[in-house]
Amino acid sequence: MSSEKRKIAYIDGKPYEIGPNHTSVLKFVESYLGEKKVPALCNDPNLAPYGACRVCSVEIALVKDGPTKVVASCHTPVGENQHIFTNNENLTALRKNIVELVLTDHPMECGTCEVNNNCELQDVANDLGISDHRYNVPKQHKGIPRDTSHDYMRMNLDNCINCGRCVRACDEIQGSFVLTMSGRGFESKITTDNDALFGDSSCVSCGACAHTCPTDAISDVYQSKSVAVDEKVRTTCSYCGVGCNLEASIKDNKVVAISTPKESEVNAGHTCIKGRYAFGFYDHPDRLKTPLIKRNGKFEEASWDEAYDFIKKELNRITKANGPDAVAGISSARCTNEENYVFQKMIRAAIGTNNIDCCARICHSPTAWGMQQTFGTGAATNSTEDIYHADLFMVIGANPTNAHPVTGAKIKQQVMKGKKLIVLDPITTELAKLADYHIKLRPGTNVAILNMMLHYILKANLYDKDFVRDRTEGFANFIKEIERQDMDHLAKVAGVDKQLVKEAAIAYATAKNSMEFHGLGVTEQEQGSKTVMLIADLAMITGNIGRRGVGVNPLRGQNNVQGAADMGCQPHQGAGYFEVADEKVQNFYTEKYGVVHPTKQGLKIPEMFDGAINKDVKAVWIIGEDIVQTDPNSAHVIDAMNSLELLVVQEIFMSETAKLATVVLPGTTFLEKNGTFTNTERRIQRVNRAVPPLPGTKTDGTIVTDMMQKLGFDQPEYDADQVLAEIADVVPFFKGVTRERLGKMGLQWPVQEDGTDTQILHQETFKLGKGQLKNFDWKESNEIAENKKDYPLILTTSRVLQHYNAATMTRRTKNINIVSEDLLLVHPNDAKKRELNTGDIGRLYSGRGEVALKVEVTDKVKEGIVFTTFHFPEHMVNMVTGHGKDEETMCAEYKVSSVEIQKISNQFKTVVEPKENQAELS
Repeated sequence: MSSEKRKIAYIDGKPYEIGPNHTSVLKFVESYLGEKKVPALCNDPNLAPYGACRVCSVEIALVKDGPTKVVASCHTPVGENQHIFTNNENLTALRKNIVELVLTDHPMECGTCEVNNNCELQDVANDLGISDHRYNVPKQHKGIPRDTSHDYMRMNLDNCINCGRCVRACDEIQGSFVLTMSGRGFESKITTDNDALFGDSSCVSCGACAHTCPTDAISDVYQSKSVAVDEKVRTTCSYCGVGCNLEASIKDNKVVAISTPKESEVNAGHTCIKGRYAFGFYDHPDRLKTPLIKRNGKFEEASWDEAYDFIKKELNRITKANGPDAVAGISSARCTNEENYVFQKMIRAAIGTNNIDCCARICHSPTAWGMQQTFGTGAATNSTEDIYHADLFMVIGANPTNAHPVTGAKIKQQVMKGKKLIVLDPITTELAKLADYHIKLRPGTNVAILNMMLHYILKANLYDKDFVRDRTEGFANFIKEIERQDMDHLAKVAGVDKQLVKEAAIAYATAKNSMEFHGLGVTEQEQGSKTVMLIADLAMITGNIGRRGVGVNPLRGQNNVQGAADMGCQPHQGAGYFEVADEKVQNFYTEKYGVVHPTKQGLKIPEMFDGAINKDVKAVWIIGEDIVQTDPNSAHVIDAMNSLELLVVQEIFMSETAKLATVVLPGTTFLEKNGTFTNTERRIQRVNRAVPPLPGTKTDGTIVTDMMQKLGFDQPEYDADQVLAEIADVVPFFKGVTRERLGKMGLQWPVQEDGTDTQILHQETFKLGKGQLKNFDWKESNEIAENKKDYPLILTTSRVLQHYNAATMTRRTKNINIVSEDLLLVHPNDAKKRELNTGDIGRLYSGRGEVALKVEVTDKVKEGIVFTTFHFPEHMVNMVTGHGKDEETMCAEYKVSSVEIQKISNQFKTVVEPKENQAELS
C-alpha cells in the first residue's frame, strides 16, 4: 500500500480524490460527474486550456464555508481541499448572460439549421433554458457567403461563435497554422492564409478543425451533423503504421463518414486526410466482385468453387511434379494479423514449404534483422506517447509529416515548443525546415554519417560509461574501430559539413532524453541493416534505451507491417520469430499445426522472382500486393510473373499484378472484416467489421481457409477470434491477448498471460542478455559504383501525403483531385545543365527502363539528387529503380538508383516503354 498521502478536493460538498490526470478543475469534475455537469464551449480535451468563453465558470472556496471566487474551470488547477461549487443561482445567471452574448452574433434559426439537434451551442443554451436573448443583434456575420471551395470541408462563418477551437486545433494538433482570428470585437472572424478561400489555402485536410467545431462554422462534407446514422463502428485505419483509431458512421449498411474518437491513445481524435476522407474505395465501382480465371489469354468469370477447384488442380499438379518448394506465397501488410497467420500456415502446413514472405521484405526487414542482432527484438523500443517525454528527436531517412502524419504532427508540435531536432535526409522535408541540425547527406551514406557521430561522441568522452559497462558487449573493439574513422573522408563522400555533424552528435549525446525515428531512407539501401545496427549503437553508448522518451523507433510503412512479420510471413522465421531451420522449432510447429513442418529455409521475394524466371518456382499466390507497380525494376517483376505456370492474386481491384494473374480472387477491405492490426509501436488493436462484404467477395481469411480445406487440411471455418486464440497459443508475446482484453485502446506486445502489456522494451535487460555493439565501415553502393559514369544522378523516392503506395485505394477517392501525378524534383544546378524548367517533361532513365515525368525545379533536393513519388501506374516509376539490395535481408534499394534526365517534348506521355537493350539488362 502506497504511503503517499491521498489528496482530496470537494465537489458540491462531497469529497473526491485528486488523480494524476486531474490537471484542471474541469477535468476533475468531469472525471467523477460527467461532461454535462459543467457546460463549456471553447474547451476540447485534446487542446490546451484556453478560458475564452467562461461558460465553464465555477465557484471555489479554499476552506469550507469560506468566501468563494468565480473562476474558469478549464484552466484553473485543482488543488487539495478546494471546495468546488458547480451550480447555483449566481453561476446560472453568469452562464446565461455569457451564452446570450454569444447568441447576439449568431443566427437564431435553429429549426432550419443544418446541425439542429447536434450542436454544442444549442445544447448549452437548452440546458440553461435560453430560447432568445436580451441584446441588440449586430450584423457582423450575417450574409457572409458560405465557402464551399474545399474538397472535404465547408466554412459557414454565419454560425461561428469565435471560440477559437478550430484555430487551436490547426495550431496545436496539426501544426499547420492555416487558420487565424482577425479583427477585434464584433469585427473578429476566422480567416485562412490571409483571407484565401479555404480550398486555396495551405490546409492539409486533416479535418481537425471540423472535428472540434461546436457548431457548423466549419463542417465535414461527409460527417454531416444533420444526418442521423444507424450506428458508429470503431475500427483501426488501414493506411500507415501509426494505426489511428477510427469511427465509421453507418447508414443503410453504407459507410457515410469517418470520424475519430477523442479518447484514443494512438491518435487522440486526430488523423490525416487519408484516414478521415479516403474511404470511398471500399465500395467503388471498380471493386472486384467475382473470381476470374484466365483462359486463352482472357479473364472469364467463375464461381468460387470453380476457382478453388482450378487452383487445387494446378497446385497438386505442380507439387506432384516439382515438390512443394515450387510454390511460393506473398502475404499482405494490409491484411489482419489473423489473415496473415492463416496464410503462412497454409503455405507451410497445407502446401509444405517455407516460401512465404511479405512486403516487410522491401521496407523494414533490415530494421527487424539489425535490431535482432543488437537488442534481440526487432521492434520499436518505445511508445509514441514517449514523444512528449523526449528532449531531442533524431529523424533519419523519414518524412513522418507526409508518411506518418499523426506521429509527424506530434514531433513537429514538440519541436515548435523548443525541443531539439536532428534530421538526416537529402530532401528538405517539412521537419527538416524546423531542424536545429539538417544533415543533407547523399543517399547511400547513412553509415558514413553515423560513424562520424559515434566518433565525435567517443572523442568528446560523452558516452554513458555505466550503461556501456553494465548492459553492452564488444565495446573495446567497437571504440577502436570507431576512433580510426577518417572524418574528412566521410564528410566528403556524404557531402556534408563535418562541423554540423559534430554539433548534432554532441546534441544527441548531451540531451537528457534523445529519441530516434527512422524510415525507409535507412532500410532501403545496400547498407540498410548495418545502418540500423549503428543507430542501435548510438542509442546504447549514450544510454538512450529502456526508459521514457528515448529509444530506437522504426516508422513502419504500411498499417500492419509489424503484424505480418510477427505472424511469420517471412521465409526464415515462423510465427513468433522462431528460426524455421532449427529442429526444435520445426518440432514445435509440427505439434501446433498437426503436420510435419518443412525444414528448409524458404525464398525471399527477390529470390522468388529469380526462381520464377529460372523455372524453379512454378506457382505464386499473392494477397493484396501490387508487386508489378511497387517492387523495384518492374520489367524484371513482369518477366517473373509471366514465367509462372500459376499466379493467384487476391485483390480488391484489378491491379497491375492482378492483370497478369491466372486466377483473381476478390477479397475485402478492412471495413468489411474483423481481426487485429499491430502498429509501429507494437500496439495490437481491434479491426471491427463496419459493413458486410460486397456481394461476390470474401474476406481474405475466409478465402485462405476455404483453400486449406480444399487441399485437405483440417482448418476450422474462418473466425478471427478463434484464429487470434490460436495465435496466442503459438506466439509467446501474444500470450495474454484476447479480443475482449484489447478493448478500445489495444495492448502493446509482449502481452503477459494475465493481460499486462509492455510500453517500453529493454528496461532492465536485452533479450540477448547484453546489447551487442557492432561496427561497420561505409562503402559505396554497387549501384553508384557501377553506373555513375552513364547515370550521374541519384534517384530517391517516397510518398506524398495525399496518397498511399500504389494509390489503388486513395486514387479511388477525391484525393486524386489534389495530387494527380508523380512529379520529378530536380535541383536548379542539375536542371540548368540539362536545360530543364519547372513544367517541362523529363525523360527519367536508367539501365532498367525509362519514364516521363513533369519536372519541378527546386532546392528542396540536394544537388546531384532527384526525387519523385511512385503512386501512379500511368507513370510506373519503378521501371527505373534499381536491382540493388540490402546485403543481409535483400530489402530493395529504392533510395539509391543511378539515373539521368533528358528534356523531351512538352506533350506529356504517361509511360515511355523501355528500350529493348534495357529490357534485356533487366
